[in-house]
Amino acid sequence: MPIKLSRLLKDRERTTGPAPSVSEYENRYRTGKGGGLESRQRDYRKVTDLYYELVTEFYEYGWGRSFHFAPRVPEESFKASLARHEHFLALKLGLSPGMVAADLGCGIGGPLLEIARFSGARIVGVNRNGYQLDRARRYAEEAGLAHLTEFMHCDFLHVDAPDESFDAVYSIESTCCAPDKPSIYGEVFRLLKPGACFANYEYCLTDRFDPQDPHHLKIKADIELGGGLLEIDYRQTVDDALRAVGFEVLETRDLATQTGPSVPWYQPLTSSGVSVAGFRSSKVGRLVTTNSLRVLERIRVVPRGAARVASTLDLCAAALIEAGRLGIFTPMYFIHARKPA
Repeated sequence: MPIKLSRLLKDRERTTGPAPSVSEYENRYRTGKGGGLESRQRDYRKVTDLYYELVTEFYEYGWGRSFHFAPRVPEESFKASLARHEHFLALKLGLSPGMVAADLGCGIGGPLLEIARFSGARIVGVNRNGYQLDRARRYAEEAGLAHLTEFMHCDFLHVDAPDESFDAVYSIESTCCAPDKPSIYGEVFRLLKPGACFANYEYCLTDRFDPQDPHHLKIKADIELGGGLLEIDYRQTVDDALRAVGFEVLETRDLATQTGPSVPWYQPLTSSGVSVAGFRSSKVGRLVTTNSLRVLERIRVVPRGAARVASTLDLCAAALIEAGRLGIFTPMYFIHARKPA
């Protein structure tokens, strides 16, 4: 019985009122998929807002406070792999005390706090979702890291900061929510000081993706719907966008392709789980969660629609597993780029 999840959902009702309906999100999502760039940029904001209003508690319950995947080696714990993935970005950017870096799309601040603690740099979290930012601020206070953190409530396409404000910028599986890559990478370029670097983990299609294969297209559509994404781009599209806005590309590579013994990035979604946290993210755990929520809805312990949100996320999880097995998608296309001095 997902008691922790029901408490999180109840906390949402007390602090911000009931979450929007899944139908509202799905209708807006379909609208946002069409139209030109201007309409997509307008609609993506509503799609993103609705999505994270719906799923934040589910992510935190099933995954923890770091909403991302990570490469993993045998005998390494899931939690350790997430922290290592975050430390890798900090090391690539050379973050250290005295530096100020921006975390675009910081969520509830899990990676931000880990990177601040690890590097000693001051990290500014950017997020347009006020509910997530409230949780991030609370977690920063609880961790004793308020002195190394700051949070900005704004759109990451239009960050409320002057040009050349940051010594570094990073993002972890967040820029995939932008309506197009030149818009978000152009904003990153504006925010960086000359000579400073950007590091990112991007959602991308691989060369194995076949746009003529109905099965591949269905997988892509399910990931986009379940992940709040208007479009998943190819790796070449990402590389081209970086260069188009002025970046010097230092390195790009798919970290999902590991040399030596490794655990697939999608493994936490497939296993039965050897711990409480592992069970929650597993296929069986997700089924238990959805069925339990249906019961809790009937007795009004959780808001109506909670089970439908869980079902939508389960659809996305199944698509991610299949995409990973087929090798047609990666959630960790690593980008390291520099703004010319």
